[in-house]
Amino acid sequence: MIRSLRARLTAWYLALFSLLFVAFSVFLYGLLASGLRERVDNGLRTDTDTAAGMFEDELDEAKGDVQTAASETAKGMRVHDALVAVVADGVLLAATDPLQLRGTGGLAALVAHPPPDGETGELPQFGACGARAVVRRELVGARQVLVVTLAPLDAIKAELRVTRRVIFVALPLLLGIAGLGGYLLTKRGLAPLAVMAVQAREIGGSSLDRRLRIGSAAEELEALAASFNELLARLDQSFGTMRRFVADASHELRTPLSVIRGEADVALAQDRTAASYRESLAIVLDEARRLSRLVDDLLNLARADSGRVKLQTQDFYLDDLLAECCRSAQAIAGPRGVEVECLCAEDAPFRGDEELLHRLVMNLLDNAIRYTPSGGKITAALEAGDADFRITVTDTGIGIAPEAAPHVFERFYRADQARSRKDGGFGLGLSIVKWVAEAHRGGVQLASQPGVGTAFTVTLPRQS
Repeated sequence: MIRSLRARLTAWYLALFSLLFVAFSVFLYGLLASGLRERVDNGLRTDTDTAAGMFEDELDEAKGDVQTAASETAKGMRVHDALVAVVADGVLLAATDPLQLRGTGGLAALVAHPPPDGETGELPQFGACGARAVVRRELVGARQVLVVTLAPLDAIKAELRVTRRVIFVALPLLLGIAGLGGYLLTKRGLAPLAVMAVQAREIGGSSLDRRLRIGSAAEELEALAASFNELLARLDQSFGTMRRFVADASHELRTPLSVIRGEADVALAQDRTAASYRESLAIVLDEARRLSRLVDDLLNLARADSGRVKLQTQDFYLDDLLAECCRSAQAIAGPRGVEVECLCAEDAPFRGDEELLHRLVMNLLDNAIRYTPSGGKITAALEAGDADFRITVTDTGIGIAPEAAPHVFERFYRADQARSRKDGGFGLGLSIVKWVAEAHRGGVQLASQPGVGTAFTVTLPRQS
């Protein structure tokens, strides 16, 4: 099997060209043969009409003498350079070239079974290549006289033989030229592919910012290069996101690990009281919990990216879930002096992953509590539409700056770095909110005004 695309295209091109050339040659040869025979037949009909007219005139002058009229007709037709024979009762009376006609079985067969008057007949036994013949019938008294005009096919056969030789010689020559030309054209047309292959081999993980350049090439190759460049752009973006993700995750893991290590070093440095040990262990436990929560968030997001998370759907009530989340959030918000209000009067039956949606609401409430100062208020409301449910969490906190709003759903992003880390945030909560909402074929929108507050609205279709 041919593996080279260049050779394969050349072979297909050569096969198609050969088929077309052979078909054209057959058509041309048939057209030439038909034209030559038609020309001979037209000449035969003309000569036959002339010979028949001359025979009638000579017959009148000879007062009915068929032999004399036949001889005079043969003499007169020699001027026309035509092969004419006059036959009566199966006997050759006269001919323009008697030696050529005598003893010819083809003429006897023609006389025995003549074609219709004025129609062309074939004499395969005449000469080396046969002949064409036209017959005119003349009645002289009770006798039937045939005026026959013949045209040997030697000249036609010779012309067709020359034509065949030309075709047989030209065919290999033209196929060779076509094959060479097709190979060169294919090589030139596919040259940009070789350039693209060389450039692609030079692109690695550290040079994804490079792009393929093929100059002026065919439209299809330009489209291929553009598609490959778009793929490189997506890979570059993905690699950049991955690098930032690893760097941010390493940074987040380093802080609690440093605290744990520091507390352990201090606790082991010298003998301490039981209360000091308990204080150090409490700090270590708190940081371990933060680490555990961070690892869980990273694991969930990694599974979401790989598409390995399968929703554990079940029937439940969104109003019950929201009320439960508000009660849990009040326990966190109370010590901070923040009020949590829940607005969900009517039943809201829903089918989805209750655990993930519980986490979605808790992340929104936790984010609101973290950015709402003492004396502020957080409102969690559930609204039922015709086709969806809308969960809105509104706070009276510090708000989000307009330049930060497009990035709040990015992983590890913090609009206020110092405050977030101090309060225990990792910058993953809103990323998880966005993922859970989209996993339920919904979405999340943000509306915020600095100094006034922020509202997150999650839309969940009823049939998720």
